[in-house]
Amino acid sequence: MLTSHHENHRGSPTALLDDALDPTTHVLVVGAPGPRLERLTRTLRATGHDVTHAPPGEVDRRMGQAHPDAIVALDAPDGHAGPGRAAHHDTGLEVIREVRTAPAGRALPLLMVTTSPEPADVVDMLRQGADDCIPEASDPVELSARIEAKLRRVPVPVENLLRDPRTGLYSQPHFLDELDRELQRPEAARHGGVLAVVGVAEMTTLEARLGPRVRREVAERLAGVAEQAGSFCDRLGRDDEGHLLMLLPGVDEETAHRGLAKFAATVAGTRFIVADENVRLTPAIGWLPLTGCAAGTEATAQALDAVQEALRHRDLRPVRYAPWMRGTPHRHRRPSLSTLIRPVLSALSPVLALLLGVAVPFVLYQQAYTLGWDLGSAMYWVVVSGLVLSAVLIVLECLFSLDAAARPEKPGAPYPPASAVIAAYLPNEAATIVDTVESFLRLDYPNELEVVLAYNTPHPLPVEDTLREIAARDPRLVLLPVAGSTSKAQNVNAAVTRVRGEFVGIFDADHHPAPTAFKDAWHWLSNGHDVVQGHCVIRNGESSPVARLVAVEFEAIYAVSHPGRTRLYGFGVFGGSNGFWRTDLLARTRMHGSMLTEDIDSTLRALGEGARFAVDRTLISRELAPTTLKALWNQRSRWAQGWLQVSLKHLWRGLRSPVFTARQKLGLFVLLGWREVQPWLTLQILPILLYSAWRAGGFTHLDWAVPVCVLAVLFTLAAGPVQALFAWRLAVPELRSRRPWFWSYLLVSTVFYSHFKNMVARQAHLKEALGDRQWRVTPRVAAKTVAPR
Repeated sequence: MLTSHHENHRGSPTALLDDALDPTTHVLVVGAPGPRLERLTRTLRATGHDVTHAPPGEVDRRMGQAHPDAIVALDAPDGHAGPGRAAHHDTGLEVIREVRTAPAGRALPLLMVTTSPEPADVVDMLRQGADDCIPEASDPVELSARIEAKLRRVPVPVENLLRDPRTGLYSQPHFLDELDRELQRPEAARHGGVLAVVGVAEMTTLEARLGPRVRREVAERLAGVAEQAGSFCDRLGRDDEGHLLMLLPGVDEETAHRGLAKFAATVAGTRFIVADENVRLTPAIGWLPLTGCAAGTEATAQALDAVQEALRHRDLRPVRYAPWMRGTPHRHRRPSLSTLIRPVLSALSPVLALLLGVAVPFVLYQQAYTLGWDLGSAMYWVVVSGLVLSAVLIVLECLFSLDAAARPEKPGAPYPPASAVIAAYLPNEAATIVDTVESFLRLDYPNELEVVLAYNTPHPLPVEDTLREIAARDPRLVLLPVAGSTSKAQNVNAAVTRVRGEFVGIFDADHHPAPTAFKDAWHWLSNGHDVVQGHCVIRNGESSPVARLVAVEFEAIYAVSHPGRTRLYGFGVFGGSNGFWRTDLLARTRMHGSMLTEDIDSTLRALGEGARFAVDRTLISRELAPTTLKALWNQRSRWAQGWLQVSLKHLWRGLRSPVFTARQKLGLFVLLGWREVQPWLTLQILPILLYSAWRAGGFTHLDWAVPVCVLAVLFTLAAGPVQALFAWRLAVPELRSRRPWFWSYLLVSTVFYSHFKNMVARQAHLKEALGDRQWRVTPRVAAKTVAPR
């Protein structure tokens, strides 16, 4: 019987065998639970092997989680160990077929442990793919020796073989030979083709912690995911640095890009076992078409340059190689003429907006009238209808906000470990970041809550020493410097593979969540939702008139508009600051740093995959508002341009998507379409008035008392007071008690602020058209806060 009668004295056969064993040898034992499996597992561990277990039917999945060096399988469960030779014989053949059918199991040593080693049974098993059969009554040392013999049956180094016998991966030299062979084919016969190289953002950290073996293991895990994609990839290899090499012959660029993006999302959404640790991996994919490539070595080097660019963003998007990547970072590219002219045009954007929105339409109406078409009068009714429609939508959002879904009273599952990610640009946040971190460490959560500060800074700052002292005092704080980061998105992407929580709360560096914020968020996430967006409350409204204005506006946004839209259209948006995500969803969605409102973009991509999104105005986090008009202009300009980017990217795609219902598509049209048209539509009032005065012979000849026009104006103006009233009614207590703020907001919004936001939106449209996507940060300072009541 195979038992663990391991001799402990030196010089024994087992001890000598232990000296020869590779301590990293990993054996996967296949068999149903029972005494036989337990004895076999004890035996293998006693003779120096790492052992994991896979029941029949689970072999492929378990090998994908942790690639073994060898497989040892029982020929039958305990119930068939005695009589019934045919039964256990058939079971053994089924196990062999399962192992050899799995891509990762084709080249692994496979030893069968059998209760009845009849010669005919052994022959069948060997012919079906087993490498060896051993009776269950054999000595444990013999079993280990047979395993070692199979592992060492290759008489030459693996890198000298065409393929790794364990994984089926091409070695780097042979992969390059395959690539050169493909490149030497005539382009007409090649039908496209793509080379891709896959790196992993966590490789340096993993190797520092676990040793160089992780390079091979990581490449093997990536290859396992690629093989599951079927015919997507033709040939796979790996290099010495742990990159996965992918050759996709006969594939057009669009198909390759889609397949690589899907591969990246699958990798990011999977937990892997690497060196006995459960880890998340962030694939960084660089690729280029084979057309125009001269040599495999050069093509691979170019793909590696693209990998470096992908590593900067960590957003899972495959990066196509461009010549500027070769040897020089993108920030040192020589400026073009358009780059030099763009700032000038951006500075003149208010003038351009008036020319495009007023002068051009006025001339158009004039010329149309001379041709017999009264286009201006038609546009008058379009504008009136548009203004009324905008007012109706505002009133509907207000009414629907009253019936917003309430947070579930109880969690649907026990509170799991959770993570908070604070994304910070330290020079911008130095005055407030310590208070923010300490507020997070005071949160009330019944399970483990880690606080990850993912930050970037161009140079060391004194506040970092303070943060390190806090981290040394409280291990819940994890400091994560993100080298080379240029955006909040990159900081969040770097943190999402580091976090241990089942769900993640994302915050800016000035946020102070309510004590029970994470408990409240889990009530949503554990009851069928994937993301929940909370209510951002301004805490420095006393600082300036601008801050007071924003404080009331945030109540109109987070207490009224977001809940009302969610109820009205059947989905929520945002998912940024004070947004809580299931970690698996955020890991495979990521944030794209090229988007100025990366959180809205991520939300819409998640919604497009069928994620459920909730909005909760009682899920409070308090933040700082801009205190000057200039800072407010910069903030809202970025928001408006970011919304435009999202609209251009997602509107048409969402309207065509089968995932969204008709009601949700109506919401997408309003949120992503109408909001971009409305600022220009309101501006048409000016050219229509000019046209009407020109046609009537002067302003004194106009009839200003047209009933329809007067009613439309009154109804449109009434929408502002209605929204202010609802904002006060649904505001948090510390702001609701400040009624003068709401009266001030009502007056300023009517005569100035609405027009201010429309101006910002129009300028943002022109900036996007000119390619000006600069993110202007505003330093935050500690300020007098509004105390909760």
